[in-house]
Parts: sequence; C-alpha cells; structure tokens
Amino acid sequence: MPLQTADRVEVQVLVDNVTDSLSSTPPFVTREWVALRRKGLKVVAGGALCCANHGLSLVVTAHGPDGSHTVLFDGGPVDYAVERNGTRLGVDFGAIEAVMLSHGHWDHAGGIPRALAMIQAANGNRPIPLHLHPGMFAERASRQPDGGVLPMDRVPDPAGWQALGAEPVVSAAPGTIAGDLFWISGEIPRVTPYERGLPSQVARATPADPWTPDPLLMDERCLAVRIKDRGLLVFSACSHAGIVNVLHHIRASFPGEPIYAAMGGFHLSGENEAIIGETVRDLGQFGLTYLFPAHCTGWRAVNALERAYGEPMVVPAAVGKIFAL
Repeated sequence: MPLQTADRVEVQVLVDNVTDSLSSTPPFVTREWVALRRKGLKVVAGGALCCANHGLSLVVTAHGPDGSHTVLFDGGPVDYAVERNGTRLGVDFGAIEAVMLSHGHWDHAGGIPRALAMIQAANGNRPIPLHLHPGMFAERASRQPDGGVLPMDRVPDPAGWQALGAEPVVSAAPGTIAGDLFWISGEIPRVTPYERGLPSQVARATPADPWTPDPLLMDERCLAVRIKDRGLLVFSACSHAGIVNVLHHIRASFPGEPIYAAMGGFHLSGENEAIIGETVRDLGQFGLTYLFPAHCTGWRAVNALERAYGEPMVVPAAVGKIFAL
C-alpha cells in the first residue's frame, strides 16, 4: 500500500545511551524532567528518573487522516530499561499496534519481550505484529584482537517470539504498517565505498558451524514516516548499512520527495570512527533540515556533525525526550 501522509509525528525516546535533562533544546523537543513532571513527578530523586542504557527504543506516534497510530521501533537492550522508563514516562503501551526490530542485535531486541508483555497487559492480551527480517536469527559475535570471538546474545526465532505474545511478520520486502503511515524498508543497498558495516562481526547458524565473516548485516532495515509539508522522517536504529547508504535508499524509494530528518544511531563510534569525515561530508547532499543522533553515534561524530552543520540542525537524542514534529 502507498505510504500515507501524517499531519504530525511525536517521537518519545524510551531507551538511549544518554541521559541529559539539563541542556537546552529547541521548542519542538521536550526534555525528560519536563515530561516526567507532566506525568506527576513532584520531587526530583534518582528513583524517579529514567535510566540510560546501551541501546535504542523509540515510541513513534503518527497522526494521520484516520487518527493516530503508534509503533515501537526497537526495544533497547534489557527488560528493566523498558519497564523503568516506560512506567515513569507514562508511555501508553496499549496504543502500540506494531513493533519493528530493525536488525538482529541484542541492544535493540533485548527489551522487546518486556515491551510485548506491557503492551498486552494494556490492550486486553491481543497479540502484536512484530516485524522481523529472516536474516537476523543467526548467532553473532565480534572477532577480538587476539583472534578469539565474543558472542552476542541471540535474537529469538519466530517461534520464540510467538511464545512471547508476538505475531511474527518475517519478510525482507518493503511495506507499510499501522494505517499505512509507517514504511518499513527492504534490504538497504550498499553503494558508498567507505560504509562497510561492522568489519569485526562474525556469525554462525549453529554451534557446530564455524564462525564466518558477517560484516554487512543485510538484515538491517529502516523506518520512514511522511510528514505533511515537511518530508520524510527516517529512523535508522544503528546504521550498520551506513547512514549515507540509508538515505540513498530512501531517496531511491521515494524519488523527488524531500528528506526532512534522520534519527537514530549512526554508528560512527568504535571501529567506525575512521569514516566520520566521509559520512559527515556526504550527509550534506540530502538537504536535511534536522539530524537527531542517538545511541551508537558517538561523541566524536556528534561534535563533527555540529561543527559541519550547526547547532540548529543537529539535535542529539536522550532518554525521555519527546520530539514533536
């Protein structure tokens, strides 16, 4: 189905690496402590605040011609971050009608089981569509400098997700969901010479198989929403495909349409700090109004983006922030 146009979009950062309630923000961004006060916070104390954690989870609500539709984009790394932050922020889990796992890594999948339980507790125990790519179920690991491997926690297979209350929708094809206000991409083509995924990643199908190189993470997909009079808002959870490749794919998928903003982890930390320069340079070709870096972008890349494009354009995410676009 064709992607419908939203009148406006709200994005609540449920889980992110960063907590920052003191830095000033543009008028369209609500900081965590302000959001907490709206939900009844009367005394600032550690137990009343959200927690940061290595991962990403966004609650995205698009207001369209037939009403509002809400999608959970990833679930962060762990159950307690979803429960702690969601409870304090007053997230309406019952309004979430679909969940998307962007790719098969623990820091995006680990909190989804708890999110599913909280959604079903609020919606009368209805199963929730969970959008998955068929390539995300292998065991993965990172090759270490000494030649060994450090395994990652595995993503449940479709039967495992079904046992957790999800309706697995396993596909590599693009399509729309939630009132056709959200577009899930297909596999993202790799067209830049420098965006090489995670060079150190390896994978295997079973414990009896050898570890083989798996740098490209072809199971990673992005999410997009079209906002009236503004353009496309793109969510790229980790950008293992490369955020420039992601935006090239959006441009090819929606020819002639403006790309308003990109939000998520741009994965320019760790071994990908080497490509900050090329990435920052090439982001200038897309005519973006905003960049909302989060999660794995890294402080060096955030600083480089701000130096290149200015503070009005670069607005970092943090736990509890609400972006009203």
